[in-house]
Amino acid sequence: MKLKLLRYLCVPAAVLALLTAAPLGRAEETAPAKDKPLSKAKEKYDADKDGKLSDEEKAKMKEDAKEKREELKKETLEKYDANHNGKLDPEEKAKLQADRDAEKAAKRAEKEKHKAEKEAMKAGKDAPQDAPK
Repeated sequence: MKLKLLRYLCVPAAVLALLTAAPLGRAEETAPAKDKPLSKAKEKYDADKDGKLSDEEKAKMKEDAKEKREELKKETLEKYDANHNGKLDPEEKAKLQADRDAEKAAKRAEKEKHKAEKEAMKAGKDAPQDAPK
């Protein structure tokens, strides 16, 4: 009877100990992730070069992002707002999306062309050079 009681108490206690210890180990593994370097975009706003963005630096970054969004919105409206009502109607949105899709397709085609040229150059270098001169 004592052995069964001991088993019923020890097994759940061991499982509980393992479950609570596992997250602690993971927390230690992820702790250094906070010390990873800033991205190049964020480095631009790190005025004191301490590797971290202070509240003022974050505010400046957010303000610049907001200005950039507003400028992009203004340019988009100037280009696609045909009836000049200050917003894009469904037809105008469709034109914008078609232009964006065309840009993506052109970039994709350029990338594929560059990749094909690179492979052709590599194939030319790998070709046997046993041809008589």
